[in-house]
This record gives sequence, structure tokens and C-alpha cells, in this order.
Amino acid sequence: MAADRRRPAAKAALADLDASEARARIGRGEIRAVELVEACLERIGEREPAVCAFAHLDRDHALKQAEFLDRYRATGQPLGALHGVPVGIKDIIDTADMPTENGTVLDSGRRPQEDATVVARLRAAGAVILGKTVTTELAVYSPGPTRNPHDPERTPGGSSSGSAAAVAARMVPLAVGTQTNGSVIRPAAFCGVVGFKPSRGMISRAGALVQSPILDAVGVFARSVADAALICDAVAGHDPRDRATRLAAPPALSQFAASRPPVRPSLAFVKGPVWNQAEPGTADAFAELCAELGDDIVEIDLAAPFAEAHRLHGALMLADIARNYARYTERGWERISERLRGMIEEGRTVLATDYAEAIDRIELLNALLEQVFDRFDAIVTPAAPGEAPQGLQSTGSPAFCTIWTYCGVPAVTLPLLAGPDGMPMGVQLVGRRGHDGRLLRTANWLVERLSQEAGEGVAMGASS
Repeated sequence: MAADRRRPAAKAALADLDASEARARIGRGEIRAVELVEACLERIGEREPAVCAFAHLDRDHALKQAEFLDRYRATGQPLGALHGVPVGIKDIIDTADMPTENGTVLDSGRRPQEDATVVARLRAAGAVILGKTVTTELAVYSPGPTRNPHDPERTPGGSSSGSAAAVAARMVPLAVGTQTNGSVIRPAAFCGVVGFKPSRGMISRAGALVQSPILDAVGVFARSVADAALICDAVAGHDPRDRATRLAAPPALSQFAASRPPVRPSLAFVKGPVWNQAEPGTADAFAELCAELGDDIVEIDLAAPFAEAHRLHGALMLADIARNYARYTERGWERISERLRGMIEEGRTVLATDYAEAIDRIELLNALLEQVFDRFDAIVTPAAPGEAPQGLQSTGSPAFCTIWTYCGVPAVTLPLLAGPDGMPMGVQLVGRRGHDGRLLRTANWLVERLSQEAGEGVAMGASS
């Protein structure tokens, strides 16, 4: 009887394992993939009614995947890097065995014929595709049903709302999302998890909803920097179906991120052109952070051309939405939200000269960023204006992510701070384009640096 009473608690604890530990324990035979998936499904049963993170969940199918992986392990053959680890997939990324409805009634019941590249690579790495996570309407701004796991009266952010919330609620250790403005970094910050948007071209977007080919990126959600590196290593690399990817050696992010910096990192604190949107609590928190870091961080100003970045990004995004969502306007204009209709109408007015200028300026701004990264290992800046806003009618502002998405540089948010209401607040680190490993190594160093100063209980454990 005592053993029976202990088993539910032990089983529930499996859902709290991070991805790296879960994979290691499955590899050593200490737990089975089925046990881990069952624990995640139990957690989903407990929290999903309040959080609403999943757009599609087939419990039997998830368990069948896990059972297959357990049988495969018994053969003694080599295991993939994510063998048995459950992953949530944003519902704008195609899955051949599950619906992909893109957050719109216009795609209700849509069943893709094949997996997106990122999903195929996750399967090859041994991951269990647990379910499809909620997205905003066509990955733009109209919210879905997902609520913030820390406060159900607050937004989880968007558009990768379900992915961020599922990891924060410990329903799943890893999830995949996308970002065209702030759709990975912002919800990760609001929900108190690690969110990582790699350099443009690191992860294939083939099989994901196309919003803006120049801006779209696949990103990940995890409970640690190490886990973010682990899943990215599994899915990164060249894909002929996505011309933004490069034919190059795998990035080996896990190895790089876990290494010690050869010299003490130097950080640049950047307020940026939208600092006037920062809430008082954000300004206070970052002032304290900079004071804590002392000589390791220096405040700098971005060059004058960055003042135009938000306008340029907007021209690209709106024009591309108008073009790429034309099929939806033709099928059901009246079934698209008023806000998205307004964006489409505005995108139709973008001049070709403005669009061309927006493309050309990307390289200019990256050249200016190269000068910053010649001196600093990473830029430190807020991930969002403040805590997750009250109410569910908005997903919050992506303004603090816009420049970095526009430039295609890597960005990671760390749940290191808390706001005035006790909600998570993200610290965004931005790195040199193509140097994702160095950025994650610096992020790990920052976590350790602050952990040593604060002792136990730093906000890296903020997810609930």
C-alpha cells in the first residue's frame, strides 16, 4: 500500500524533469518513454482546463509513439538526442498525423500530407510529438484561448502562446514556435521560460505557415538554456526546401553553450528606440540588474539608423502578410478578424520602393551591429515592455523584439527577473548573426553569474 501511495507522486515528478535529464534517464533505462508521456498527459489533465495550451491532443497517439520508442530502445540500437522526450508543436507547423489549422476557422479540419522539416527532424531524433499548441489567428495578433499559467487573467503573449504556456505549466519539457516580430521571445518572457530565436536560416521553415519569408523564424521554448540548445541541435541544418538555410556543418550548440567562455563576457545594455514603452517596473528591474552586474555591463546607444527599424520591419511584415494571406481573404474575408483585415489593407498600400528599402537596410543595420559585437559578447535589453498585461484581448507589445527579428540575429530570453506584481519578466540577450553558440554560452554564464550572487531561488525556476 505504501508503494502504491508513493507511485503517483513519483510519476507526477517525471513531468517536472527537464529535457536533458529526461533523455538521460530514458537512455540509462531508469524510466521508459511511456512513463514520461503518461506523466505529461496527467499534468495536462490537471492544468489544461485553466491554461488551454493545446489545439489538438490525441492521448492514444502520443502513447503509441512512446511505446514504439521503448520497443526501439530494447533493440540496443543507437538512440536519438531527444529519444522519448515529448515536444509540443505550434499549430502553424505541419504534422502529417495531426491537424494543422493555423489558428483560423478557414483551415478547420486541415490535414497536411507531410511533416514540416522541423517535425521530421524531431521524429528522427526520437522525440514524441505530443500535440499541437495554440497559436493566435494566422500567427498574428488576435488571441486564441490560451491563458498565462501564472495568472489566468493575463495574456500568455503570442503568437506562440500555447507553446510558451505548455512549457511554463510543465505540461511538456520542450515546444516549438515561430517568430516574425516577437512571437517566441515575448510569450516566453510573459510565461517565465527560456525562449530562443536562432539566427535567420539556422532552422528550416519548410512546412510552416508563411507570413514573411524575410522575417519568419522557427524558435524553441525550454526550461533551461541547455535544453534550448539540445532541441535546436536536433532540428538545425540545411534544407533545400528553405533557401534561407545554409549548406554548413551542424552548429553543435549544446557543446558550445556548455563550455566556459575563454574570457569574462562583456555585455552591452541597450534601451533602444522604444524605451519610452518600458513600464516603470521594467526600468527599475534593469537598473538593478545593471548595478548587480557592475563592470560586466556597459550602457550604449544604438546608431541613429536603428530609429527606422520598426518602420522598416512594419513595411516588410505588412506587405508580406497582404501577399501571403491573399488566399484567406479570397476564401473568407468576413471570417478574418477585424484587426487582421486592417493589417492586410495597410499592407496593400506599402510602396514597392519602401519594401525594397526595407530589404536593403537589413545589411546596413547588421554592419552596425557587427561593430557592437566586436566589443561586446551580447546585447542585454528587455524582452517586453513589462509583465504580461492584464486581460486576454491583447497579446502584448512585441516592440522590444522587432529590431532583432528584422536583422535576423539570434536572441534568447531568460526568466531572471520578476515584475511589481510578481509575474515573470524576461532578460533578452542578443548576439552576433550566425554566432548562436556564443550567445547561448554567454546566456549560461549570465545565469550562473546571477545564481552565485543570489544563491538558491533565482528566477530560472520561475515556471510553475
